[in-house]
Amino acid sequence: MMARFPLLYGNLLCLLLALLLAAAPLSGARAQDIPRLTERVMDTAGILPDGVKSRLIAQLAAFEDKSSDQLVVATIPTTGDWTIEHYANLMFRRWGLGQAEENNGVLLLVAVNDRKLRIEVGYGLEGTLTDALSKLIIDETIVPEFRAGDFPAGIQAGVDNIIAVLEGDAAEMQARAERNERWIEPDDLIAIGFFSLFGLFFGGMIIFSILATIFGKKIAPGRYKWLGVQVSVSSSGGSSGSRSSGWSSSSSGGFSGGGGSSGGGGASGSW
Repeated sequence: MMARFPLLYGNLLCLLLALLLAAAPLSGARAQDIPRLTERVMDTAGILPDGVKSRLIAQLAAFEDKSSDQLVVATIPTTGDWTIEHYANLMFRRWGLGQAEENNGVLLLVAVNDRKLRIEVGYGLEGTLTDALSKLIIDETIVPEFRAGDFPAGIQAGVDNIIAVLEGDAAEMQARAERNERWIEPDDLIAIGFFSLFGLFFGGMIIFSILATIFGKKIAPGRYKWLGVQVSVSSSGGSSGSRSSGWSSSSSGGFSGGGGSSGGGGASGSW
């Protein structure tokens, strides 16, 4: 009996330690979750009125159409156990902001409960939106509005100033836009041809099965013979080789990054 007690005590202690170790990373993970990118203004913290958010989205979309530079605004309650620099860089990379060839993305991140913010700049824009200019935009235009309690005004001012800096070099901006125009490459033509033939083949099977039910001879339930070919037809009118009568596709319909990356350029601030 006495020999069992230390063993039972040891088992309970190990179980308690395992529960504590399991709970610790879970709490941190919840604080550090990065939301899925679905739009140009990710207001997870809920600090932007709908009208302001809509105007920002339209402004950022128009700027991206003009320059190919991709600017995204994100607000979150907290970065959890991570510094805002680490969180912003991880978010930027996970979202793939900017075009892959140009790395011309910019992230304006605001962690409301931490009272911290950061402008993260993609590799391709570090020479234009420098660390010094990013810091100036934060300290001179965003932080004063945040300290006055006006988050929408601060974010709008930050976006306006970031765009003004990026538009300052008109020749370079135009060059980026031209390099990222969507031309059809030879590889794209091959892919288009393949899927066209694929669709034609299966579409032809469906059409043949329908015609077989009209002009062919019924030889068994669901089986017809036409032009020397036996066809099995399902109740939906498709042949046994193609049970579906059409294509099905799904799309999130959301916004996404272009595959760009960042090496940690930019600046941070607090209020």
